[in-house]
Amino acid sequence: MTIRFFNTYSREIEEFRPLDPAGRKVKMYTCGPTVYSHAHIGNFRAYVFEDLLQRHLEARGYTVERVMNLTDVDDKTIRGSRSAHLPLREFTAQFKEAFFQDVETLRIKPADAYPAATEDRFVRAMIAMIEKLISLGLAYQAEDKSVYYRINRFPNYGHLAHFDLSELRPTGRVKSDEYDKEHVGDFALWKAWNAEDGEVWWESPWGRGRPGWHIECSAMATTLLGEEIDIHCGGVDNIFPHHEAEIAQSEGCSGKTFVRYWMHCAHLLVDGQKMSKSLGNFYTLRDLLSKGYSGREVRYALIRVHYRAPLNFTWEGMEEARQALGRIDDWLLRLQQAAPNDNATEKIEDDKFFVALDEDLNISAALGHLFEQIRESNRELDTGMSPGRARAWLGWWERINQVLAFEAEEEKPPAEITALAEQRVQARLARNWQKSDELRDAIQSRGWEVRDTKEGQMLTRRPAPNERAGIPA
Repeated sequence: MTIRFFNTYSREIEEFRPLDPAGRKVKMYTCGPTVYSHAHIGNFRAYVFEDLLQRHLEARGYTVERVMNLTDVDDKTIRGSRSAHLPLREFTAQFKEAFFQDVETLRIKPADAYPAATEDRFVRAMIAMIEKLISLGLAYQAEDKSVYYRINRFPNYGHLAHFDLSELRPTGRVKSDEYDKEHVGDFALWKAWNAEDGEVWWESPWGRGRPGWHIECSAMATTLLGEEIDIHCGGVDNIFPHHEAEIAQSEGCSGKTFVRYWMHCAHLLVDGQKMSKSLGNFYTLRDLLSKGYSGREVRYALIRVHYRAPLNFTWEGMEEARQALGRIDDWLLRLQQAAPNDNATEKIEDDKFFVALDEDLNISAALGHLFEQIRESNRELDTGMSPGRARAWLGWWERINQVLAFEAEEEKPPAEITALAEQRVQARLARNWQKSDELRDAIQSRGWEVRDTKEGQMLTRRPAPNERAGIPA
């Protein structure tokens, strides 16, 4: 078994070899949300990719220690708290809680730690890193009292993003960034307090202020995972300047390689366009749930395209996700009916799903193989499958699903649906087929599907079109 990933740093597919001498433990850092609003589906595209990565590594026998940060102090969170007339901690708390709810809805495995930038121990770690960078001549305090990283003293600056440092040119800046810096590319490690920060500040050797965004992640990652980590993930928009700055800060302090494998997922588009509120195509997970879609349907839609390929979100794609999961549900139901209470030990010897993911998380090939196996086993069910064989297929699915997390939600039908289903049973007993069909249609119009099996009627949740009112045509 050889696992290979595309490393953004080298721009090559590389064999994965963790730092752990025994080769089984993996340290992984993933950039989390800035908690000034609800995370959008573009954010969750990255988080679902990272979840797939972790689940596959664990399926292959690795133990993954994952840290995901929460950025709860920066320009956006401060502006938001001021607009809401709330203390920063109170303002960000609501969005932290919403984020954790969304993570659960999308079946993303919880990280081992969710460090917040405002926690005192991490602020102290940030200050200590900045002091060391200053002592090494890699940072300086400017006339505005803010502290900056001196990028021309770090030879590898720009390697991750693959650009020439000499090509950096001044660009339009918000007022808070118009500082007297030595180089246009120098970035803030510590921002001196100003009136717009209000009550948000910490004492430091350089006066009152707050940490820059980049130093937050360096301090949290190295504090919790050490000076060297295996994998660092994020969206392609994090490559520069954020991850480039993380490398400069962390390696500037330690002199060691900060990250062995950098992995980034591509942008999410909506109907072929960049997602933005001005275009009216900006969606949070909650927006999709309000239109009748489930968390697992959104998860499927976000996971089905290779992480390095742009994902074009469309409502048609959401319907395709629903249909694909319906095929899986139908297949599993047939297998369960073919293997009632069977404890056979037969096993399906098929590893192609995992082999596909071994090659840079090729989810498209992995899902293609899954549906190929569904087609083949359905044909076998048509001609008569033994209970032991059916149970073996269910066991194979359980292994696959540890990575995909696509299992159907257990949902009991409401009393209204149960009553209609019972009426349909009575109609069929009376051989009133017209009434039976009418009741079936009534059940279906309310978002449920009814099937007749050897064990009796089966009710399955299938959100109806009228539950998705408001979806653009």
